[in-house]
Amino acid sequence: MGWSYGFWKGNFYPADLPSKDFLGFYAKQLGTVEVDSTFYHIPRTQTMTDWKNQTPNNFLFSLKFPQKITHIKLLKKCQEETRVFLERASLLQEQLGVLLLQFPPMFRQQHLPLLAKYLPTLPKGYRYAVEVRNKSLLNEELYALLRAHNVAVVWVDAAKMPLVEQFTADFLYVRWVGDRKAVTGTTGKTEVDRTADIETWAKRLQPLLKKQVPVFGYFSKYYSGSPTGDVAEFLRQIHLLG
Repeated sequence: MGWSYGFWKGNFYPADLPSKDFLGFYAKQLGTVEVDSTFYHIPRTQTMTDWKNQTPNNFLFSLKFPQKITHIKLLKKCQEETRVFLERASLLQEQLGVLLLQFPPMFRQQHLPLLAKYLPTLPKGYRYAVEVRNKSLLNEELYALLRAHNVAVVWVDAAKMPLVEQFTADFLYVRWVGDRKAVTGTTGKTEVDRTADIETWAKRLQPLLKKQVPVFGYFSKYYSGSPTGDVAEFLRQIHLLG
């Protein structure tokens, strides 16, 4: 996820490519990106305008909700932060993909009523997804809540979380997170061979793609060490499946 990696130069990016041109190059090779920086702070208006201007109209940005909303305030008394974040996100217009609510392990079953109260306050017309990192929340109560609001539960391939295969929206959001203990993610090269795992995922998702279900999928640098290589392998496997 993301594109601002200097260590991709010479691997994915040309060795002499200035960092200011990373996004434009990335957008010519791939169709979407998950933006991690919005988790740490709400981007400036000019930043959103720059992202839009540097990419083609069919390139999509998926943005993480700010951690102040999901981690610090745990959805309580965050109306202003939510308003400003959505206002900035809307500047991407047709290039806005999915808005991701990513919750910490401390967000547990007892916090579910907060999510039930928060989701109805979000404006319609956007795609929303929810990722939980506490196993206690992976139950039908959560899935039913998300279905009621057409919010996708995130399918995560990670070391400490079980695989979720529930459909709660009219699109799918997949995050290949990997294992930080096994992969440094700072070389821009494959550190762990995930070919077999990607083949399994291609077989799992190919029927949905054939039905033209929108699938947003993002590889972390901690999955194999080479997110762009993982994308290429996934697309290769999909092509082989026909």
